[in-house]
Formats: sequence, C-alpha cells, structure tokens
Amino acid sequence: MPNRLAHETSPYLLQHAENPVDWWPWSAEAFEEARKRGVPVLLSVGYSSCHWCHVMAHESFEDRETADYLNAHFLSIKVDREERPDVDAVYMEAVQAATGQGGWPMTVFLTPDAEPFYFGTYFPPAPRQGMPSFRQVLEGVHSAWSDRREEVADVAGKIARDLAGREISYGDTTVPGEEELAQALLGLTRDYDAQRGGFGGAPKFPPSMAIEFLLRHHARTGAEGALQMAADTCERMARGGIYDQLGGGFARYSVDREWVVPHFEKMLYDNALLCRVYAHLWRATGSDLARRVALETADFMVRELRTNEGGFASALDADSDDGTGKHVEGAYYVWTPRQLTEILGEEDAELAALYFGVTEEGTFEEGASVLQLPQQEGVFDAERIESVKQRLNRARAQRPAPGRDDKVVAAWNGLAIAALAETGAYFDRPDLVEAALEAADLLVRLHLDERARLARTSKDGQVGANAGVLEDYADVAEGFLALASVTGEGVWLEFAGFLLDHVLVRFVDEESGALYDTAADAEKLIRRPQDPTDSATPSGWSAAAGALLSYAAQTGAEPHRTAAEGALGVVKALGPRAPRFIGWGLATAEALLDGPREVAVVGPEDDPATKELHRTALLTTAPGAVVAVGTPGSDELPLLADRPLVEGEPAAYVCRRFTCDAPVTDAGSLREKLVS
Repeated sequence: MPNRLAHETSPYLLQHAENPVDWWPWSAEAFEEARKRGVPVLLSVGYSSCHWCHVMAHESFEDRETADYLNAHFLSIKVDREERPDVDAVYMEAVQAATGQGGWPMTVFLTPDAEPFYFGTYFPPAPRQGMPSFRQVLEGVHSAWSDRREEVADVAGKIARDLAGREISYGDTTVPGEEELAQALLGLTRDYDAQRGGFGGAPKFPPSMAIEFLLRHHARTGAEGALQMAADTCERMARGGIYDQLGGGFARYSVDREWVVPHFEKMLYDNALLCRVYAHLWRATGSDLARRVALETADFMVRELRTNEGGFASALDADSDDGTGKHVEGAYYVWTPRQLTEILGEEDAELAALYFGVTEEGTFEEGASVLQLPQQEGVFDAERIESVKQRLNRARAQRPAPGRDDKVVAAWNGLAIAALAETGAYFDRPDLVEAALEAADLLVRLHLDERARLARTSKDGQVGANAGVLEDYADVAEGFLALASVTGEGVWLEFAGFLLDHVLVRFVDEESGALYDTAADAEKLIRRPQDPTDSATPSGWSAAAGALLSYAAQTGAEPHRTAAEGALGVVKALGPRAPRFIGWGLATAEALLDGPREVAVVGPEDDPATKELHRTALLTTAPGAVVAVGTPGSDELPLLADRPLVEGEPAAYVCRRFTCDAPVTDAGSLREKLVS
C-alpha cells in the first residue's frame, strides 16, 4: 500500500512511495505528529539520480523489518534536496560541522522541534569498514531518546542555537579590485593540476565557474596563464570519460584525477554551465574542440532532457539495467572489446578500441572501459570514425536507458536558457534559441504567479508547492537577460526586472548588503540559510550579483548596481583565500571592473549590416558585456533610447563607465572598441 509520498510530484519522493516505511513529506503536520507521538524524527534527504540513495533505499527502506522498527519508534520524513535546497542546506551544515564531511543520502535525527542531534550520510545494512549498521544507529538513537531525552534535547537545542547564530560577516564591504583578483588567480594557479587539468585531487568536479573567471580575467588583462588553465582543463575534460564521447554531455564528476571514470549521473545544471563554458572558450580562441563540445552538449540537453512542456528535466540516473535485470552504475555507457567486436566487426572494433581507449583490462569494473579520446583525432580517418560512432550509438540505444528525473527546476532551466540562447546565436543554430525561448515561456506561464513570485519546480505541467529560493530568481533572471540580448525582445528584460526586484526586496539585507538563500517571508527553519560559495552551481549570492549587475547595465537602474556591488564585498574577502569556491563572484567582479560595457545595435531587423553588428557584439569577450538590438526609436530596451541610425546606416553604440564612444557602422570598428 502506498505511503503519503504517493501524492507528491517529486520523482525522488515517488520512488519511495511504495516503501514499507511510513514516510511523510516535509511539513508542519509531520512534526506535529512526532510531537503527539513523542518520537524523534528521521530526516532522510537525497535526490533521484543519487547512486547511494538508491543503494540505501534498497538495503534499508525496502526492508520490512527495518521499516517496522522505523515506523514504531520514529516519524520518518523524506526530502528531495532539489525541491527543498533550503532544508538540505541547513541540515547539511550541521552534518558537516559534526562529522567533517557531507553527502547524500543525508541522514539526520531531529527532535519534534526540528532541532538536529545525530548525523550521518549512508549507513549500510550491516557493520562495514568502521561504519555501524543502519539498524544499530536506529537502536542507539531510540535508546538515547527513551533513556536520556532531556540530555538529547539539550544537545539539540545547543546545535540549533549555534546554527541560528551563524551569520556571514565579511567586514569591508567594498568591491574587489585588481589586487584581490590577482591573488585569486594566484590561488587557482597553486591548486592547478598542470598534468591533468582542473584543480585539486580526486574526486574532480568540472570547475565551470572558475573557468568563467579565468576567461574573463584573460579577456580583461591579457593574462595568458589564465587562458591556458581554462583551455587545458576544458580539453582534458572533453577527452576524458567524464564526457560522453558518443552522445555528448557531461557526467557529474570524475572519481579519479585523470577525468577517466565518472560518476555517471548527468545533471542539467552541469551541462548548462559547461555548454556555456565551451561556447565562451570558442569565442575566445576559435577552438574546434570547444565548438564541437558546446554544440554536442546543447544537442544532448535538447534531445535527452527536454520535457513535453518545453522545459528541461533535472537529471539522468547513473544506474541502469545491465541487461540481466540488475541495476548497475554506468551500465549504459561502458564497453568491452568483445562488445565492440560484436557490433563493429574485428577491424573497426580494433580501430574503435584504439580511438576510445578501450582495453582488455578495462578502466571501469569487470573489464569494461569508459570511452575516452586518449589520442589526437587528426590521425584517424574521420569518415570511418563517424561510421563507428553512429553504429555504437545505435547499439547503445538498444540498451535499457537510465531513468530520468522529469522535475523542472527553475534555477537550472535558467542556466540552460542562457547556454542555449548564446550557443544558438554564436553558431547560427536558431533551433537552440527556440528551445531556450520555449523553456523561458514555460517558466513564465507555469512558475511565475501574478505577483511575479517564482515556484521552485514543476513536473508534467503541474507546478510544485515549494517557493523559489535565491538561485531560482537569480539564474532565471540570468537566462532571461541572455535571451533579451540574443533576440532583442524587451519582454525578457522586463521579466528579469520583476525577478530581480524580488531579490532586492525579499533576499537582500538592507544594512549589510548580504544576501540570504530564502526570502524574508519564506518558511522559517532553524536557521535562515546563507552561503556565498559556489558548489556544483553558482551560489545564489554570486548569481544574484551577476544578474543585478547585468540588469543595471541594460537599464541604468542604480539600486540594482548598488546591490550588486554590495553583494561583491564577500568576494573581496573570500576570493584571494578560496577562489575555487567563489568563481562566479570573481567572474562578476571582472565584469564590474570592465564596466561592464553596454552595446546598443540599431538598424532594421532584416538588414545584413544590423545582423553583422549584432553578432559582433555578442561575440565580444569583454567581461559581462550587455547587448541590446532593435530598430531605431524602439522603446523595448532602454539601451536603444536616443540611438539613431548613422547617415541612414545601422550603427552600434558602445558605452563604458558612464562614457559613450562615437557610434560605428562597421563590424571591424565595433570589434576594436570592444577589446580596447
């Protein structure tokens, strides 16, 4: 019989709807029930494409004996971290403080007042490698709750007070300058893995936000080392197993330093960010590899993640059926030499093994290999390789596919909209721009209410109940701003303004300029989450600073620029010390130092000269440049106001730091103004 999760829209929660555990969704009613029963709360947090979440579910939550014990002695709450990033952030902070590490599944025991007192992540069904079994943990917590409840309550209260008292304080709130950005570059250089690309050791995550900073820093200062780190890291990732060499798109991270073996889940946010990174790398260098990867990643998102409603699904699972009925991580993606021979024949299998690095020993498990590009492609027959790839793709399509989390997350769709709009514009792919427009339309129709308040998620055309958090408002605004620049449609600038006005009113601390991850009128948790550091995505704080700055450049809105500058104070403090974890803030600081530049292109829409000027403007590497395009006299975009044609010809106007250059009518002259 289904439990209470059967009425939820989250694919992750629905995966647990048939568990014998009497799960509750996060709600005031759940905690009231725990209070009535006098039992502690088990809070289990995960997400649908999380491998170890599936493992723990199968081992423990599907086990009748474990479920009976849970149901008798606990009130069990299941949370999708992608739906409730605020709940996840608050309790993950407690887990990390208590254990020194975090991850998912996250397992936290709470009082009925939602105060945490015992923490962990994955617990096995039997003791293993120094870890207690899940049943031992349950019995220990139950014993402590039954015999020493007052002591447990004191500990929980102390932890909750400690969490509630943590506020971001960064002293000097002035914006970062040349010294801080130079120190940040030095810090990245120290952490850089010169042999393998990327930063630090295993596991290695794609450093999307740091690469954006490096590209912008190079564009502004000419620092060749910054460009080299960005380009080499992108090449290493694109040639590694973290990139799907057949279907395009990136896995979430590499378990090793060499980018060989990925954790196979594919997340929308990673692919949106990396699509944009590779498009920007191509813009800076003209790299054929960057162009190919940007387009393949965009095509992957549209082909594999697009929903029937026009949005983009959250993720593809790491696990899939290996053909025997057993769910195995990576089963869809890995190959043995024997499988290559069965599909390609001996000669082409030998070629494919050499080209993709497939060996008898394997690079993954049980002699299977993750496909890579260990050698330069130019030494191979391109037509023959293309034939090999097509046949392998057709064969892979016959395998059981990984599951898909069809939940549409507003923030991640905002990132995808920005990536697809820019990639489509750079490479003359109007279909990609159209996909971005359809996703933006879905967000407006379904996720925005009449007060321009944003819902976090939707699924199958049904909007979720959870309010948007700061990253939703900021990333969707970022996507809309990119659409406005690419299409010249002022409505997207208007919608971005609605969202950013909410940021100013509901997320910014008026006194300090600091930002909170939840709105002032959001559900009150034991702590109001607040984190300026990037993780797999830009922090809401940094994303908001970037979007506010771009909007101010487009409109001249002084409150938005002031808020952006106030938010960047934390970058001045953290950038030199932890540049890997505040890359988007550093990239925004680069934009601020550059102006950012404002480019207005006026001319008839169908005039080739207008299109050439517009394209030249979009292809500038000037950090944070904003672009407006439209016909003379248009009132859709503020940058176009009082911008006439020049002697009857389409023209481009460039302004920077409140000073405007004389208009130009040819692309070459515009290009010079944008690099000087």
